[in-house]
Amino acid sequence: MTMSGRNIGLFALMALLLMSVGFIQSWDVSLTLLNLCIISAIMALGVNIQWGYAGLFNVGTMGFAALGGLAAMLVSVPPVTAAWKAGGAGVVGGIVAAVVTVIAGMYAWRKTADMGRSRYWVTGLVVLVGYVVLRSLIDPAVSAIEKVDATKAGYLGGFGLPIIFSWLVGGVFAAGAAWVVGRISLGLRSDYLAIATLGISEIIIYMLKFEDWLTRGVKNVAGLPRPVPYEVDLNESAGFQSWATGMGLEVETASSILVKLCYAGLFSIVLLVVLYLSEVALRSPWGRMMRAIRDNETAAAAMGKNVTSRHLQVFILGSAVIGVAGAMLTTLDGQFTPTTYQPLRFTFLIWVMVIVGGSGNNWGAVLGGFVIWFFWIEAEPIGHWLMSTLTSGMEEGHWLRLHLIESAAHMRLLTMGLVLLLVLRFAPRGLIPEVKR
Repeated sequence: MTMSGRNIGLFALMALLLMSVGFIQSWDVSLTLLNLCIISAIMALGVNIQWGYAGLFNVGTMGFAALGGLAAMLVSVPPVTAAWKAGGAGVVGGIVAAVVTVIAGMYAWRKTADMGRSRYWVTGLVVLVGYVVLRSLIDPAVSAIEKVDATKAGYLGGFGLPIIFSWLVGGVFAAGAAWVVGRISLGLRSDYLAIATLGISEIIIYMLKFEDWLTRGVKNVAGLPRPVPYEVDLNESAGFQSWATGMGLEVETASSILVKLCYAGLFSIVLLVVLYLSEVALRSPWGRMMRAIRDNETAAAAMGKNVTSRHLQVFILGSAVIGVAGAMLTTLDGQFTPTTYQPLRFTFLIWVMVIVGGSGNNWGAVLGGFVIWFFWIEAEPIGHWLMSTLTSGMEEGHWLRLHLIESAAHMRLLTMGLVLLLVLRFAPRGLIPEVKR
């Protein structure tokens, strides 16, 4: 995991940018930005595992991140007892019916291989019967659950466990979904794979928005427990008050900074673990095999490598990393909000991070995550300062001055396009390009 002096300089420059936000704006803003940069870097690592290692064009990262957020909610929220009494048995019965239907459908498909076209009718009939049974069990249960104190609950809740466990569960959820998606779509050409993954991620978001019995839908689930102390508890602690006063800080400011530092410590541990494992995998014989498949699938297949199986393997690994990052993001937010999962934030930006940082290089993906998220957030204040400076010679109420200052809020997309163009022009392989070994 050695790095050249140039790469160290790039990370040092990124650290200086984050520190400048602390000095110019506030350390609270700087640390919030740092935490989001770390989570973005982990998501970028997941996409880099898929694209940089194996050349898989997955544009469904939004769906896998949302499954990580769902895991955070299900693990940490306490169960709603009244909802379970009203329809919990029906939901469990519906899930069992769904599993039995899938198994029965697969069994029917295999056992009717010699029946010609009748095979489709038999399998379809089995699936149809299972679907009818499933709906007859789950529909009344869902209606009963959503009527239970709908303004505050209206869903089953979760398991009431420490939310930090959800980071692993989020990876498992995303990996399971990736296995299903991969089994269906990894045999497709790269452009069709992109369309399929985007469509499936939209289906996942749609379900999270409208299945109120599971997620409360657009009503959101707020107040998720934290893995770090609460500011109000620190503010009321006599020991913390004396410490903050001794440091010359206001108690409220010190508590906010300490909480964000705790988050940064936890997130940094996850980032370092994922980065270390990614580097070990990349430098191993498995990593060399994946790059060989990426560069020439035909030659790799001729050498006896099962290309589809390896693609499925790396697709699952990358999606699991994205799911972990999605659970971490929901933990930081403290609430699960399905409507916030948009392709711009959770697909386009993550891909820009990988492209700018350097596809195929894990350190580049991390740097790209920091750089792009930093400019995505800071583009607005920088744009406002720039427009105010350029129009400082105009009258306060001049129409052009007002127009330019009001337009500064829309500088994000322009900044992203400018950063991407500059990198593609002067560093087409990324800021830290892939090393050919």
